[in-house]
Amino acid sequence: MARVHDKVSSIMLSGDELERYARHIVLREVGGPGQAQLQAASVLVIGAGGLGAPSLMYLAAAGIGKLGVVDDDTVSLSNLQRQIIHATPDIGRSKVDSAEDRITALNPHVRFVRHPMRIDADNALALIGGYDMVLDGSDNFSTRYLVSDACYLAKKPLITGALGVFDGSLTTIRAHERNADGELNPTYRCLFPEAPPPGTVPSCQEAGVLGALAGVLGSMMALEAIREIVGFGEGLVGRLLMIDARAMRFETLRYNRDPENPLNGDQPTIVDLSGHE
Repeated sequence: MARVHDKVSSIMLSGDELERYARHIVLREVGGPGQAQLQAASVLVIGAGGLGAPSLMYLAAAGIGKLGVVDDDTVSLSNLQRQIIHATPDIGRSKVDSAEDRITALNPHVRFVRHPMRIDADNALALIGGYDMVLDGSDNFSTRYLVSDACYLAKKPLITGALGVFDGSLTTIRAHERNADGELNPTYRCLFPEAPPPGTVPSCQEAGVLGALAGVLGSMMALEAIREIVGFGEGLVGRLLMIDARAMRFETLRYNRDPENPLNGDQPTIVDLSGHE
């Protein structure tokens, strides 16, 4: 996050902001410098749905300086069981418009940027290039692979979450960087080399989802973003956090870079996003 650190020196918190973020500032791990880092940061959230909704709200509450969202959908009644950034009067509205209203009401110090479109191979690099970090709350594998490949090519850290019926998972990808041993970090493709065959993973509409579980995982994505920006604790690079809501159990699986992966492997074959068209 060198780009964030470069902007911190020019950040001055107003009296209103000092009071708003007082509970952050008294934390030794955050303090004034950490809050300034949050204000200097820019984060792009893919999707204003089940995961994106709580992520956006907690990132805005935390004082992220620039917060963008990509979504081409409109609010429907069935969304409201879990997509808490929207409300009943928003049914039929663009999700990015609805999200903007809620974020502006929550924290007017945040610069909110609407991207009312679907992310694809043609616009991904331009969208991602305008931010320091990306949170992917999409609900399909094709978008997750596209976003993870684009983040690698744009050299941006990625926090990606996935939601099942009673389970969820979360990890951080910094495949364009090296670890403390000088080795390249793993990619999303190291964790999931191939997408499941079509039809084997039911959609949310087909299988259902616990609304509160989306809130838990989306909030954890925001928490991971805050930790990455401020720089405290052990991040989730090379670790997959898994949630089992039936047993209320959290487990962490470690994974390594696959030297045969096509993105940052020993003989990479993915050099652009043309394969996603």
